[in-house]
Parts: sequence; C-alpha cells; structure tokens
Amino acid sequence: MGVLEKVNGRARVAAIAEGALPLDTILMSDCIEAMRSLPSKSIDVIFADPPYNLQLGGDLSRPDGSHVDAVTDAWDKFDSFAAYDAFTRAWLAEARRVLKDSGSIWVIGSYHNIFRVGAAIQDLGFWILNDIVWRKSNPMPNFKGTRFTNAHETMIWASTSEKARYTFNYRTMKTLNDELQMRSDWEFPICGGQERLKDNGVKVHPTQKPEALLYRVLLATTQPGDVILDPFFGTGTTGAVAKRLGRRWIGIEREPGYCAAATDRIAAALPLDESALKTMQAGKAAPRVAFGALVECGLLEPGQVLSDTRRRWRATVQADGSLRAEGCEGSIHKVGATLQQAPSCNGWTFWHYEAADGLKPIDALRQLYLLAQQP
Repeated sequence: MGVLEKVNGRARVAAIAEGALPLDTILMSDCIEAMRSLPSKSIDVIFADPPYNLQLGGDLSRPDGSHVDAVTDAWDKFDSFAAYDAFTRAWLAEARRVLKDSGSIWVIGSYHNIFRVGAAIQDLGFWILNDIVWRKSNPMPNFKGTRFTNAHETMIWASTSEKARYTFNYRTMKTLNDELQMRSDWEFPICGGQERLKDNGVKVHPTQKPEALLYRVLLATTQPGDVILDPFFGTGTTGAVAKRLGRRWIGIEREPGYCAAATDRIAAALPLDESALKTMQAGKAAPRVAFGALVECGLLEPGQVLSDTRRRWRATVQADGSLRAEGCEGSIHKVGATLQQAPSCNGWTFWHYEAADGLKPIDALRQLYLLAQQP
C-alpha cells in the first residue's frame, strides 16, 4: 500500500502505468482530478462520503457549556448551494465514467445534502436501486431542544442504468440476517471506542464511519477481488474493510493528515473488538440479534471454528454469517439441526466458541452485544 502525492498541484498520475489501476493506494489529490487519471469502466463499486455542506452557523455547545465536536473544517464549506451542486455533478460525472457497466455507487449523506445529491445522481443517468437508512443507535442529542434529534443518515445505492447487471448478494444478506430478507433500515452505532481514531485525545476525523456499516455495504454488493473506489477516503474505513474482506481498493484524499492516519490504519487492518461496541443504543426490550451482526462487529471472525459442548461437530464461520460444516452450509440453526439429524436446533446454545477459559456458548456473545447497547 502507498500514497501518491500531489506534485506542483497535479496528481502523480505519471507514476501509474498507462491503463493500469493504482490498487491499494491512496491518491493524495483533489477527487475530481484524481478520478480523471483512472481508466474508464475500471471500477466495480464506488463508496462516496462527500462533504455534507452542513451550513453550521457557529460553535455548538452542550447545556453545561462544553464544546461539541462538529464538522467545522474548510473542506465542508461551500459559498452557495449552486457551488455545491456544481461540485457534486462534477465528481459524479467522473464516477459514472470510471464505473464498469455492471458497477454500482453508494453515496451517504444527511438531510443537508442527500436530496441535492440524489437529484444529481438521477440527472446523470444513474438508476437508484435503494435508499438505505442508517439508523444510529447512539445519536448525538439535539442540545438546544429546537428540533427532533438527527438519528439517521441516508445512503443512496444506484446502478449505472436501469438495465445494468449489478452485483447484489441477496443470499449473503439473508443469511447475515438470520434467514430473513435484509431490510433497507440498518442500525449501527456511530463510530466510537477503540475504533475511533484520535490524536492526543482529539478525533482525527469528525465524521469517521463505523466499519460495520462498510462491512455490510461491501459484503452486499461486491465479490472478492473487486475494486472499490472511495473518492472521499478520510481515515480509510473503506480501505480497512475492503482489505479485511479480500477486496482491492483505491482511496482519494487531499488532506495529508487523513492520508497518514489511513495509511497506518490499513497497514494494521485490525478487526473490531468488543470495545468498539460500547456506545450502542439503550433498549428497554432486548432487540433481536442476527448472528451475522456478531461477525460484522468483530465479536466472531470469518474462519473461526465453532463446536458443540462435546466437540463432536465443528463448523467454520463464514463472512456472511453462515456456518460451513462437513456436508452442509447455512444458518447457525440449520447447520446444527442438519448435523444432529434433528428437526430443529437453537444455534445460540448449541454452538460454542473457544475462549481463554474453555468453550463458551455463542449466546454469551449475543448477550455481550446486547449489554453494549446500554447507555
């Protein structure tokens, strides 16, 4: 992995062989300029987290007078809606050019910008497949009490045309969701704990996205070896998750500090641990937990082996939350029932993982996940 920096105001595209892709590399440049250096129809999926143009009118404070971290950086400021719209159309036009005909694009935003972005996406000929609501289980309160708490962001998922043969791993998503169709409202906590990158106690990036969100996006719409482009790379969440899932990636980021943080992060490429879940929502009634959620959040790893209490049967955890055992594959319940030749099986109590002090039921991880949702 490397970083191609700007030289004399221009990206070092000369360092890229003609027609080749700078795989697993951060292009430190303006996103539009950098995308122009990429070959047409060369990218499988784009995940874009563009500036939201928040139009903040000053510092935000809590009722006790303490300062609230917010997006006050120059990269989020535009002189007018017209300037923001022109920027949006310019980068989306390049995104459309570099996407394969079978490719798709994800764009995330808030109410400040997502409707303007959505209109540009449609005007440029993309075909919107879904709008996904990321419901934040631990949103920032509305401290002034003048509006509803902003508890979600919206992701637009679009193909290159109405008839495009895009990738959607339906079976994978259904398995990840314990054999139920995956819905268009996804609940994840905002980035926190050890996953949140900090420098001397200060957030490296104000809008770092949780890895679990990208895990689901990439697992749903890419295949191993696919090339993922992130034109607003930030601290490298897309690259870290792509590496974890065996995908290739290209990041574009113009801020040197973010590039440095992303480089270190992806080189380490550590999966999420329990502490990354500590800021999740409070729930008065225990919500249903899909086994795949434990894989998404790193409580269990793809390739990890589970067994029953007497170690008669063994099964391997797959990236989509299914299990694979000798002669069968499916959900934790289905595989457990098949191996025992039983009509049904409660996979949560049947399957165990190897802990430091011996075998533990995977239900213990489910309870840990639920406890982590407490305030």
